[in-house]
Amino acid sequence: MAEFSSVMSELKAQNQKTIEALQKELTKIRAGKASVQLLDGIKVSAYGQASPFNQIASLSTPDARTIVIAPWDKSILGEIEKAINQSDLGLNPQSDGKVVRLNIPALTEERRKDLVKLVNKFGEEAKVSSRQHRKVANESVKAMEKSKECSEDDSKRYQDEIQKETDQCVSQIDQILEKKTKDVMSI
Repeated sequence: MAEFSSVMSELKAQNQKTIEALQKELTKIRAGKASVQLLDGIKVSAYGQASPFNQIASLSTPDARTIVIAPWDKSILGEIEKAINQSDLGLNPQSDGKVVRLNIPALTEERRKDLVKLVNKFGEEAKVSSRQHRKVANESVKAMEKSKECSEDDSKRYQDEIQKETDQCVSQIDQILEKKTKDVMSI
């Protein structure tokens, strides 16, 4: 039984990591509202190295459609604009010599549908990951049964518990996807 509790705690930890990774990935999908998380993952070439925005500038969203990037060193404004232009955000940076402004355009219906497809793709990847964790946990239980650490009945019961945990994780993923889809589709 002690072996099984470690298998279950590992499964729960892996599923939690999967959900956290999904949520982090979904914050990068813009739903027509300005969010500084859109800039996560974009690096700016400054001082001879690639740095994330939050290390070279203060980021703010003064309204629902604008992100303002105020670099601590005005000499890197050009590099900030270059990094945004090279990213796949599809946004046009505007600089006034002090700050860079990103205006977030309203999403078209077609673009919203594309974003929903992307949301669903990330969700499916998370579900596949959860099922992989289930497979690993089930293999551990089967190995315990084979080495006589647990009975066949216990093995079946453990596998049922593993399935319940996986179903719970998939259900949580579905709720996250449903919320994000509503967010993307709302005007």
